[in-house]
Amino acid sequence: MGTKVNIVIDQGTDFATTVSLTNTAGSQLDLTGMSAAAQMRKSYTSSTAVAFGTLLANNTGALTLSMNNAVTSALSAGRYVYDVELTDSSSVKSRILEGMVTVTPEVTR
Repeated sequence: MGTKVNIVIDQGTDFATTVSLTNTAGSQLDLTGMSAAAQMRKSYTSSTAVAFGTLLANNTGALTLSMNNAVTSALSAGRYVYDVELTDSSSVKSRILEGMVTVTPEVTR
């Protein structure tokens, strides 16, 4: 099970958030050789997904999730679920983050 982190995305804007990942000892997680994938869906069983851009900073243990304004403009306001999975160099996958995404509606268009 991943760490629970809830996210708020403002519809129609560029979105980015950075999370510092640590190991069980509390030290920065070494992300060398790892890749990340992250998606959000309206529900766990939804067949339609929206992918986050992911960026790993190997030497600092930082993970950045992002979406540009074209993607967030196409999102309907409301609640979604998401998760982030890391894949190591041996192809072992781990869920590191999960939670709710709230997309707030845009007024200025």
